[in-house]
Amino acid sequence: MPVSPDHPGWIGLSLIPGVGNETFRRLLTAFGEPDAIYAAGFASLSSVVKPSIARLICNGPETELIEPTLVWLEDPTNHLVTLADKDYPQLLLQTADPPPVFYLKGRRDLLGSNFLAIVGSRNASSQGVSNAEAFAYSLSNSGFCIVSGLAAGIDAAAHRGGLNAAASSVAVVGTGLDSVYPARNHALAHELAKNGALVSEFPLGTPALANNFPRRNRIISGLSLGCLVVEAALKSGSLITARMAAEQGREVFAIPGSIHSPLSKGCHSLIKQGVKLVESAEDVLGELNWAKNSDQCVVSTNLESHQTYYPLLEMMGYDPVDIDSLVSRSGLTSNSVCSMLLHMELDGCVASLPGGMYQRLC
Repeated sequence: MPVSPDHPGWIGLSLIPGVGNETFRRLLTAFGEPDAIYAAGFASLSSVVKPSIARLICNGPETELIEPTLVWLEDPTNHLVTLADKDYPQLLLQTADPPPVFYLKGRRDLLGSNFLAIVGSRNASSQGVSNAEAFAYSLSNSGFCIVSGLAAGIDAAAHRGGLNAAASSVAVVGTGLDSVYPARNHALAHELAKNGALVSEFPLGTPALANNFPRRNRIISGLSLGCLVVEAALKSGSLITARMAAEQGREVFAIPGSIHSPLSKGCHSLIKQGVKLVESAEDVLGELNWAKNSDQCVVSTNLESHQTYYPLLEMMGYDPVDIDSLVSRSGLTSNSVCSMLLHMELDGCVASLPGGMYQRLC
């Protein structure tokens, strides 16, 4: 999309110190679009905002601050989205704090999608990562564009699952779109820019500041019809997103886990509070009264091909377990158990964990 003549006004107003989201919206309500705000005059502006802010607006936006963004917008994959745009997401618009301006890199057409948020721990377990990717894949094939925060762990797995299926994925980030955080997700961000989208309300050049991420979370939940928490500790940013989703009137879902895992405690706490416990993508779809597409995902396993290992797999259960416990449960030798675990790990049925522990995946 070519740079619009009104873009400098929107960008400039968003960069004026003291003009936060609430003030920006109040100015728009009083005067209309940014050009009218700049033309309003000091006295009129002072009736709406503090005189110090009115003076800064009268002085006009600093061209040197706006120019880098206008250059960035010359790339056809980069976009500025404002409250005046027809494709501004309606669910986000209905929240208490919609950003007057946000930046998008990638497919702007995805703004018209039905979104489903999937969030969780950065330090996710192998099972959590597998669950996030499988749920995202299935829900994307059901027509939901998967939205998350590009963090390591659950977020990254959710994006991969969404990108690999029909409805794609959008990442809402806490930095400017000229940088990637965390750096390890650079390749994933590139894939999102190509086949999905990256979204941020923060201007170019904004670094990864701690206060930015709770602000980002309200957009993740605000875009979405529902929010699925896959794994979360009790003190977790994912629980902030879940709380925001509930406050915005969205459905919230949680996947239960082991009672021994700290990463399950946040989900269990949500479930105790009345959040919907889900064991499959169909549970989410049913709660949302969503008709699933016939082209649905089936998460396959190698179980049937490896009946030799099935008894040991059953003895493992779904909690992490060590080799000595499996020897005791099965009556097999340590060498036999180690050999079988190796085969099951290669087949994707078992994952090795720190401390010599193993966990069943299928």
